[in-house]
Amino acid sequence: MNVAAALRAARELGVARLDAEALLAHLLAQARTWLLAHDEAPLGSEQQARYAGWLARRAAGEPLAYLTGEKEFFGLMFAVSSAVLVPRPDTETLVEWALELWPAAHAATLADLGTGSGAIAVAVARHRPSWRVTAVDASQAALALARENGARHGVAVQWLCSDWGAALTERRFDAVVSNPPYIAQDDPHLGALRHEPREALVAGPQGLDALRHIVQQAPLLLEPSGWLLLEHGFEQAGAVTALLRAAGFSSVCTRADLGGQPRCSGGRRPA
Repeated sequence: MNVAAALRAARELGVARLDAEALLAHLLAQARTWLLAHDEAPLGSEQQARYAGWLARRAAGEPLAYLTGEKEFFGLMFAVSSAVLVPRPDTETLVEWALELWPAAHAATLADLGTGSGAIAVAVARHRPSWRVTAVDASQAALALARENGARHGVAVQWLCSDWGAALTERRFDAVVSNPPYIAQDDPHLGALRHEPREALVAGPQGLDALRHIVQQAPLLLEPSGWLLLEHGFEQAGAVTALLRAAGFSSVCTRADLGGQPRCSGGRRPA
């Protein structure tokens, strides 16, 4: 089997051309553009077997990032596994908002609740090295991966095992950010996400259980005038902003994602 035959095999299985090219490029440690000029390059027997396994898994709907073991987020490459959600571009909206809160020279403190792969915490710490960033997750497997990503990018993040902010209630932060589970338990789109950890996706009948818990807990974690920033589903902005206002937050507002959908909402704890 050569590169051209490998791409034909992917097409026969219904795997998208871009996905097949990404898998081949990763397998051969080459750029995608290299494949175009080397379609006769052979694959060894071990490479063929590994590629065939990847194609079968991708055809079954497994995320590409789980096959390659990495995903780019906010210009940085992160190790990922089935223990965590695959970082999405829409979550970059949350990072951008957090970075805008204070200038780089300001020694802010920030907590990331439910850090998963550590993408949010690492991206913030990489762009704001003077900030003190703490990231928590209830999953030890997720934390191990997050620590790996922190070490990969040389950031000083404190990683803690915690059920949301339970381990942080004796501390106060200038900002708390979170991309919690927010999908309703009977959402018809869950089937397409079956390979990702359900506990990182589903949050009760309306998808609001985790968001509600974080909003209620946040006043115990925030400094006066501190910010709480949350990612949510595009149909949940009204519900989340209502939760924030009911909890006494001010300056409540919502920001859109790359597709123009309302994706993140936040507010300030009263001074």
